[in-house]
Amino acid sequence: MSKPTQAAGVTEELVFTRPDSLADRATHYCPGCHHGIAHRMVAELLDEMQLTENTIAVSAIGCSVFLYNYIKVDTVEAPHGRAPAVATGVKRARPDKFVFTYQGDGDLASIGMAEIMHAANRGERMSVVFVNNTVYGMTGGQMAPTTLIGQKTTTCPGGRCKDREGAPIRMAELIAQLGGTVFCARGSLDSVKNIRQAKKYLRQAFEAQTSGQGFGFVELLSGCPTNWRMTPVAANKRITEEMIPYFPLGVYKDLTADGTCGSMAPGGEK
Repeated sequence: MSKPTQAAGVTEELVFTRPDSLADRATHYCPGCHHGIAHRMVAELLDEMQLTENTIAVSAIGCSVFLYNYIKVDTVEAPHGRAPAVATGVKRARPDKFVFTYQGDGDLASIGMAEIMHAANRGERMSVVFVNNTVYGMTGGQMAPTTLIGQKTTTCPGGRCKDREGAPIRMAELIAQLGGTVFCARGSLDSVKNIRQAKKYLRQAFEAQTSGQGFGFVELLSGCPTNWRMTPVAANKRITEEMIPYFPLGVYKDLTADGTCGSMAPGGEK
């Protein structure tokens, strides 16, 4: 949206505005947190796809729980990790609604692992926005299932050890293997280029539901400067240099009408 303005004889054009679906209020998120970018991305798509008035969101425990403060849609709060199970009930009760979950890695990939795996395997007609910042953000920066090898957290101050805690879980790769998954991709929020691509992935996941085809999943690599003990600039650099090599970006499965009708190799983009 653009709006011409006049100032001291100079014509200016406003080209960056707040999406209608995004609430006009101050954020509580920490400086440099990428949840705000993810919220804006979701709100833009709801506007562009004209879904706002017909949407029900489900968020669970974690930083993601505050979605209801920022996205102007009906929202259900779920117990920790249970957003996919709650969303299953919502969608089956109201199949006419557009339903999406918004979850973090401590929530979705740990206590909620069973819920997300079975919802994907059943092919529930919902969309999942998975924000992966490799730590438990809300509760103090504990080790999460996605914490990288060597990464220090409050519960592994010496750094995650593969022999002791196992390898970080790659959720997009797991979800792509399940029979009910129609679309699965991983994007990143560390740069303008990657944000633009991530929004395209999210649109495809939303369209998988609106077209009645099935389960869509998008993982978004995100920064957590506060719990990483980094500046926002350093956090973005960490995503680029450490997270993306371990969590390759791209489409992992696309069975939509316009897709490749099969899984793609890690890092393969459409």
